[in-house]
Amino acid sequence: MQNNDIIVAPATALGGAIAVIRTSGEGSIALCDHIFKGRTSLSKASSHTIHYGTICDGERVVDDVVVAVFRAPHSYTGEESVEISIHGSRYVAQEVIRLLCEGGARMAEAGEFSQRALASGRIDLSQAEAVADLITAESRAAHAVASTQMRGGYSEQLETLREEMLNITTLLELELDFSEEDVEFADRARLRSMLAHTDGVVERLMESFRIGNAIREGVAVAIVGCPNVGKSTLLNRLVGDDRAMVSDIAGTTRDTIEESVVIEDIRFRFVDTAGLHDTDDRLEKMGIERTERAIRQAQIILYVTEPLQREFALPTLHDGQILLHVVNKMDTTDKRDRADAIYISAREGEGIDTLRKALRATIDTEGLYRGEVVVSNMRHFEALSRAHGSLQAALSALDMGVSEELLSEDIRSAINALAEITGKITSDDILKSVFSRFCIGK
Repeated sequence: MQNNDIIVAPATALGGAIAVIRTSGEGSIALCDHIFKGRTSLSKASSHTIHYGTICDGERVVDDVVVAVFRAPHSYTGEESVEISIHGSRYVAQEVIRLLCEGGARMAEAGEFSQRALASGRIDLSQAEAVADLITAESRAAHAVASTQMRGGYSEQLETLREEMLNITTLLELELDFSEEDVEFADRARLRSMLAHTDGVVERLMESFRIGNAIREGVAVAIVGCPNVGKSTLLNRLVGDDRAMVSDIAGTTRDTIEESVVIEDIRFRFVDTAGLHDTDDRLEKMGIERTERAIRQAQIILYVTEPLQREFALPTLHDGQILLHVVNKMDTTDKRDRADAIYISAREGEGIDTLRKALRATIDTEGLYRGEVVVSNMRHFEALSRAHGSLQAALSALDMGVSEELLSEDIRSAINALAEITGKITSDDILKSVFSRFCIGK
């Protein structure tokens, strides 16, 4: 990434009523001023002001525009920046970008505006990732997770922990310089308390990943049961579309079918699966194997049966999975003998609202909406896991009375793991991975 030139890109999708062309880099204001005609010269404009005028190619008017001026360092990127609001025509956008590139700008790379914000210290790496998550958020809960992270609450919490450990590590390493004098600068009781507290915070953040990742990716729900109990009809009813093929022939579904829908403020990913039953048919066995894999990967299992049906044994559920027993085809009988079951008729729509409420109730978002930090990024979870391991090692080393040098090394490892999350310590490979999913204009 080059930081000494002017970049330009559309910041919005083209083809709508309005589009925004964004520039950043030293000389952006003068470059835009060269093609802008208005009451006030952009070069003389104050930061955070908006100006109406036209973009011109010589004497030819390209479009009537509104231009926002941002002077360094008070912009998203921390650099001189201009945002030009144009009519959403692709032709107009291409003409404006062409004029800017002819004047010395270049097309931005994916995520380059956010990379420049990172380089200038306007945001850290976790906040940059939150920007991408906010753009792709499909539910209120996903928006809340990304918004809290983007505002810096997560970064601030990690930085506080990191600073505390840095201070105590500095004292430990100072003891090494006075090893012959047998002095102790770092109080061991305070050190243990600080390490235990830090590890507790790290563990809570790790525990939040289960719900955070589910909210970000969508809560995986496997719809399972014997053949012909109405699993595909239920999927169609839940998503409001004829997504899965439905027939009276048992075994119609031989592969998993996935569809997403937002219930209240949470996105659920429903997976319709092949029916569970004993069979010697090779294709049916392959379908059942995929069903079992879907069960292992799901957070919620909708176990669908019908009245008076012999229940098929489910694979053992792992910790954290939730099982909801759904009895379908209640339009054919009044028998309701299972207190723990949700009774529905997928064909008629009876009980579907009750089922939706039960699904939504499995995800607790109260803390999330109060601004509590929830980890939703696998990279962050892996870094937290390394920090947790190093902190556990440091606590064990403290109990065994090992040398200051070894103890300091464990704490330094934890510090570095936390620093990777915010980008205090990072690599080009991590940066490329993070920004590869950004759009050009962000």
